[in-house]
Amino acid sequence: TPCCAERGCFAAADRIRKASRAFSSAPAGASEPQDGLEKVGGVRAGDDELDVAIVGGGMVGLAVACALSNMPLTKHLRVAVIDSNPALKSTNYLKKDGIPDSRVSTVTPATISFFRDIGAWEHILQQRHAFFGKMQVWDYTGLGYTRYNASDVCKEYLGCVVENKVLCNSLLLRLQEQKEDIEKMVYPTRLVSLAFPSKSRNVGVAGLKPPSTEAEELRRSNLVKLDLSDGQTLYSKLVVGADGSKSNVRQIAGIKTTGWSYPQSAIICTVEHTAENDTAWQRFLPSGPIALLPIGDNFSNIVWTMSPEEASRHKSMSSEDFVMSVNRALDFGYGPHPNSSSLDHYVERLFSDFGGTAASTKECFEVPPRAIGLISERMAFPLSLMHSHDYVSKRLALVGDAAHTVHPLAGQGVNLGFGDAAALAKVISEGVSVGADIGDLSLLNRYENDRKGANVAMAAVLDGFQKMYSVDFGPLNVLRAAAFHGAQYISPLKKNIISYAMGDRKSPLFS
Repeated sequence: TPCCAERGCFAAADRIRKASRAFSSAPAGASEPQDGLEKVGGVRAGDDELDVAIVGGGMVGLAVACALSNMPLTKHLRVAVIDSNPALKSTNYLKKDGIPDSRVSTVTPATISFFRDIGAWEHILQQRHAFFGKMQVWDYTGLGYTRYNASDVCKEYLGCVVENKVLCNSLLLRLQEQKEDIEKMVYPTRLVSLAFPSKSRNVGVAGLKPPSTEAEELRRSNLVKLDLSDGQTLYSKLVVGADGSKSNVRQIAGIKTTGWSYPQSAIICTVEHTAENDTAWQRFLPSGPIALLPIGDNFSNIVWTMSPEEASRHKSMSSEDFVMSVNRALDFGYGPHPNSSSLDHYVERLFSDFGGTAASTKECFEVPPRAIGLISERMAFPLSLMHSHDYVSKRLALVGDAAHTVHPLAGQGVNLGFGDAAALAKVISEGVSVGADIGDLSLLNRYENDRKGANVAMAAVLDGFQKMYSVDFGPLNVLRAAAFHGAQYISPLKKNIISYAMGDRKSPLFS
């Protein structure tokens, strides 16, 4: 049967892959022509022919390039990053003593491990970053709160807040270490059009063209043609769409999406405190959550979800009024502080026999540090959920926001994207190890099968939280309170939630 044949192919591939590992440490150019151009069908591939063309030089696109350049079996591949962002030319460390940018990401331990594997994390450590080992989440009704501590799962930290420009810069610095001339890898231009191989192409009549020309046309007829805004044309075995939620690559490929816009916008900015903040804070308000995230020194990042009308008002109010509004939202505004009850401590003791008591179950509610000033501009952007029906087609793979966007209430969006980058690079490496066509759909489907389930699950969890905490309704408020109390005092549940958020588990519940 086809299934049996497929299993047989994968078994053979596994045997070949194991044998190939013995040669994986050989220099990438050892078996290549000395001019560095691959010889295909008796004809050398030109400078305009690539193995992987990555459209989009943001965090996730650069992560794909960096991962491929770091792996023994893929570091010889001809990879290009196509993006007109001038920031891609900057590869110097960013000063730690400047004002933090308000566009930040909370990277999980799973993402940190990926950055370490590709050699980029050491560059982040030389720039501004803020590890945090504690987190507090609570509801405006005062009916419940939950505290998380890295020690609950025997870890040093829950995550690390890093400016987006630091993440990009660190990946560029690592690429510069891996590639002698990074300028040849980055194309500072825009994609204009894509032409995917058709099932049948007329590549000329035999005998009317030199053999070398016929071979070149035959080879290129099976590649993706990319026309760029500077007039260049490239050909690639695989195109990676890493060009964001409004992906041009996805639209040209005709890949459909499902999603909706939330009746919310998010305001982001940077505030200052009198002392350093070492905890991530999040409070659910009637219009949406507000998060206070440490970013190093005495600074914190604000991510505040609210209605578009409220966002417009908060953007236009004075800095002093905005800071007062932030402090109110994180303290007594909208409702009282939550407290523990004797029932909570009974539940804690009841579940202490199942895996031990988490240290944070005994921690009391704390009031977040007050903001004393606004030190950045306030930016607002609309929120939406989107998921691509397909992540791949022949010679195409979508990663990051080009494949999926989620609500930012847990800061998981970019971590899902980095998970895509790691998985796609791994699949490409496995394909190279057995001599497969890296643009073949059967190979790329393994990437989609690996990532789609995890991404859909996270999107569903975050969408559920968004809906559950956007309604002020008595019975639902009680249900939310029960959820907070369970997460705080049922240690096994708490540990599962922490591990899921850190990227160590595929389900937030018992599994």
